[in-house]
Amino acid sequence: MAFFSVQNISIRGISAAVPSKMEANIDYEYLSEKEKKLLIKTTGVEQKRRAPEGMTTSDLCFEAAQKLLFDLKWNPSEIEALIFVSQSSDYYLPATAIILQDRLNFPKSCMAFDIGLGCSGYIYGLSVLSSIMNTAGLSKALLMAGDVSTATCSREDKSTYPLFGDAGTVTALELNKKAKPITFSLYSDGSGHKAIMIPHGGLRNKASKNSFKKKEVSKGIVRADFNLVLNGLDVFNFSIKEVPAALKDFMEKTKQKNEDFNYFVMHQANKLMNETIRKKVKFETEQVPYSISKYGNTSSASIPLTIVSELQNQVKNKEISILMTGFGVGLSWAVASLSLDKITCPEIIEL
Repeated sequence: MAFFSVQNISIRGISAAVPSKMEANIDYEYLSEKEKKLLIKTTGVEQKRRAPEGMTTSDLCFEAAQKLLFDLKWNPSEIEALIFVSQSSDYYLPATAIILQDRLNFPKSCMAFDIGLGCSGYIYGLSVLSSIMNTAGLSKALLMAGDVSTATCSREDKSTYPLFGDAGTVTALELNKKAKPITFSLYSDGSGHKAIMIPHGGLRNKASKNSFKKKEVSKGIVRADFNLVLNGLDVFNFSIKEVPAALKDFMEKTKQKNEDFNYFVMHQANKLMNETIRKKVKFETEQVPYSISKYGNTSSASIPLTIVSELQNQVKNKEISILMTGFGVGLSWAVASLSLDKITCPEIIEL
């Protein structure tokens, strides 16, 4: 298990951008009225945002970055590192982070690369970027995390299409010798990689015309091999077993208790799953914010999006302590604890 703390790094701001197009699950045409109500009750997803054709994750992150840099009064020339965490990149290659480095007018001396993770990706990205900054003495850097998951979901697949929404987020990090440590615990289990995957499109199964032919997998699930596949039961069983255990171990290692944290922010997987985890680790309901009803499951964006959406006033006006966990595709999961002290946190941008 990778368990470690990073010193000397402060989070100075978090911003988020979402598509303006909203889709409500009550209008989802492939479910009966009874099924719609049950779906909303169990998943918690009342609506989500869907990117139009041509809008990418990098477009959302670009707008969020411009707003955050402006509000922080940071000059693009000051940015020394950029990490883009996503599973919906602009191209097969090159790395999307390098394209964003140019779009944002960051200097050529700015290091930029991608991390291909989803639900746990924000914490993984935060651990990588903060570690690099502390080791190399980099002053200012940006972590971008987001996905346009709706682009890979079949509209005729009731197991995926109603759940996922699109978003892009940016977190600004700064070297600060007085910063409180950020502590991480990271896990992986590739034996479960088939639980959430897109079967075709990589080198293992190259895309062909057959990759786009839809077929009925079961009642209410019609998709192609180029669409997202989600085995909900496998993911649920994995999450309610591994995540509480990881959280318990984290609390023991850090010698912290639930009451030491103002908030416990989870990846917005689905409400039933998250509430099961919350009850297992015995956090109070008022400590656990949710954005899933408004934005759905936004993959790597869900933790920072929830902070901006639900905790904006708190993080802007006082110091708060946060425990966070991300879990899902990979299978991969992570836990982190950190402090946010009067950070810059603009309103969510709609494109």
